[in-house]
Amino acid sequence: MVCNMHLPPFGLKRSERMQLIEYAKCSTCKKAKNWLDEKGISYETRPIKEENPTAEELKEWHRKSGLPLKRFFNTSGLLYKEQGLKDKLPNMDEEEQYRLLATDGMLVKRPILLAGDVILVGFKEKEWDEKITNG
Repeated sequence: MVCNMHLPPFGLKRSERMQLIEYAKCSTCKKAKNWLDEKGISYETRPIKEENPTAEELKEWHRKSGLPLKRFFNTSGLLYKEQGLKDKLPNMDEEEQYRLLATDGMLVKRPILLAGDVILVGFKEKEWDEKITNG
């Protein structure tokens, strides 16, 4: 889905588009899409399960976001719990964690909004409002 907006949001050049990495059945992703639509913000979607982020993409997003790497893990997901990652992650280096995240989109926290140099992981309306519309 793509909506139009006159001026690019904070962190974007006019030629860039926002990308929302999402899982269609995720209620938080639906809330994020509704929020973007209500604000009239243009974006493209990327299905995380079918087009899982690569280790290189995850490394770049992690660097730009300034967030701890653990924030990129879907800690409430079944796969995370089944693999016992709560106990395994502390013993893994960052490269191992990037490779692990790149194996399955369901391990990755969503939605992820890519807006130029602004990377938002998970949907928190106040944070998105501050970083995207008020930037």
